[in-house]
Amino acid sequence: MPDSFISPQQLLEHWQGHRSLTRRVIETFPDDQLFTYSIGGMRTFGDLSMEMVTMAAPMVRGVLTGTWDNPSRDIKEKARVLQLWDESTDEMNRLWPQIPPSRFSETLMAFGSFPGPAYSLILYVIDNEIHHRGQGYVYLRSLGISPPAFYER
Repeated sequence: MPDSFISPQQLLEHWQGHRSLTRRVIETFPDDQLFTYSIGGMRTFGDLSMEMVTMAAPMVRGVLTGTWDNPSRDIKEKARVLQLWDESTDEMNRLWPQIPPSRFSETLMAFGSFPGPAYSLILYVIDNEIHHRGQGYVYLRSLGISPPAFYER
């Protein structure tokens, strides 16, 4: 009987499937609306996208090294968001295999404020992305734009 139902590599592949879909949502957004359009006082999808960028690779790096950084979110251009998204994806893919499997069950303090087992912290970042991507879908639909199919990861 295996110790877990999903391997670290399978978890990364699952996460990267979500990230691929979220990237397509960012791409679908009109350039002039990404950092200006919102509904009901919610943050723009550009701001939400930058939050996701500043959580993903820093979480992987933190799980691996115990060092947590909080990169700047002060970006306001779609092309730059997509560039940072791709760089983050590459960094995650490079660092992830270096994480010892036992590290996923260790309790860590992410970003100096969030305690929990590493696997739980990672799942939070994935859940946060899914939540914010849902907001992006609502924004796109309210702009009369069909978002990418949610099941095409």
